[in-house]
Amino acid sequence: MRKTVKTLFLLSLACVVSSLQAQQPSKPPANQSDQSEPSTTLKVNVNLVNVFVTVTDDKGAPVGGLKKENFVLKEDDQEQKIAVFDKESQLPLSIALEIDTSLSTRHDLPLEQQSAKRFAHAILRPVDSLSLFAFSEIVDEITRGYTSNLKQIDESIDHLRVGAATALYDAIFLASRSLDHRKGRKVIVLITDGGDTISKVDYKEAVRAAVEAEAIVYSIIIVPIESSAGRETGGEHALIQLSEDTGGKYYYATSIADLDQAFEKISDELRTQYLLAYYPSQRNSFSDFRQIEVSITGVPNSADYHVRHRAGYYTVKLEF
Repeated sequence: MRKTVKTLFLLSLACVVSSLQAQQPSKPPANQSDQSEPSTTLKVNVNLVNVFVTVTDDKGAPVGGLKKENFVLKEDDQEQKIAVFDKESQLPLSIALEIDTSLSTRHDLPLEQQSAKRFAHAILRPVDSLSLFAFSEIVDEITRGYTSNLKQIDESIDHLRVGAATALYDAIFLASRSLDHRKGRKVIVLITDGGDTISKVDYKEAVRAAVEAEAIVYSIIIVPIESSAGRETGGEHALIQLSEDTGGKYYYATSIADLDQAFEKISDELRTQYLLAYYPSQRNSFSDFRQIEVSITGVPNSADYHVRHRAGYYTVKLEF
C-alpha cells in the first residue's frame, strides 16, 4: 500500500514539474543573443546591371523622348528584360575631372583651368559632386574628395602646378577606384595630350578599373599643333578606345574654343542619358566578361541613330 501511494505521489509530482516547464519560455541556444532573432536569415544575391545609354542622331545631337519599349538590350546576344528605365536620368552625378599638368601641356594649362571652371559651374547641381585630379609624374586629388562646393573647386583648379612626366594610366586607375563605391552616374573627364611616360599600371589595368567602376570616360585630347612630330598618336588611340568601351566619347581640341565646345557637348549628353537596368538571365558563357548591346526600335530614322554605352561588365572584380 505504501509503495502504491509513493508511486502515485511521484507521478503527480512529475506532472506538476512538466506543467511548470511548459509555461516557461524556452531559452535560446548558447550561441544566440538574448534578443529574439529569426532562426533563418535569407540572403538574396541579385545582380542588377546598370547601363547608361546616350543616343545621338546623324548630326551628333542627343536624342531625347525615347521610351522603354524603344530599347532592345542584349547580354552575350541574349535579349534581356529591362527592369528599370529612367529617362534623362536625375541620378546624382559624380565627376572625376582629370587635368594633365605635365611639362608638355604647360602652355595650355592657364586656358584649360578657365575652361574647367566654366564646365564645373555649368554642370554641377546641388546633388552632384566633382573631384579634381592633377597628374604629371604623380597623381594628386587636389580637392581631397568629391564636393559640390564651387568655391572649393575653383580654388583647387587655380592651384594646379606644372610637373614633369605623365602618369596618365595611373590617373585613370586611381580616379576609377575613387568612383567605385559612389552611387548614381559616374564620369571621368580627361584633359590631356594622350601621352603616358611613367605610370605604374598599364593600359589594360586602367581600362578594367574604369569598367569595374561603371565610369563613363570622356577624353578631351589637346593638340596644339596637329602636325607636330612629337604628337602621341598611340596614346590618342588608347584614349579613343577607352572612351568607346565605357560609353563615353573623345574630342580633339586645338583651341580654347574647341575645349569649351567639348565641355558643352559633354554637359548636354549627361543631361539626356537613359538608364537601363536588368537582372541577367541564365548565362551560356563561362567568360568573366559579359558583352552588352543596346539598339533602338520602333521610331522613325532609328537606323541613323548612334547608341553609346559601356561594352560590358566583369562578373568578378580584380584586386590590383
